[in-house]
Amino acid sequence: MKAIWNDTIIAESDDTVVVEGNHYFPFDSIKQEYFKKTDLTTFCGWKGMANYYSVTINGKTNKDCAWYYAEPNDAAKKIKGRVAFWNGVLVK
Repeated sequence: MKAIWNDTIIAESDDTVVVEGNHYFPFDSIKQEYFKKTDLTTFCGWKGMANYYSVTINGKTNKDCAWYYAEPNDAAKKIKGRVAFWNGVLVK
């Protein structure tokens, strides 16, 4: 699987976990140079507190387009250490 934004691969892995239709990529598969943590957090009743990254490529930023659960609830422990994407990031 590949996550692509702004014509650039930002993550690539054969080991994604699909939850609610989203592919969660291992942290070590993301291209760290494009990612910056943001202050946004959201809460999911069964997964827990999500944190976000923005991605910047060639001067363009996709704000809060990647999320992860640093300490997911037990029901979602299989996505610990993984990142998922939305907001225009193509996953294929």
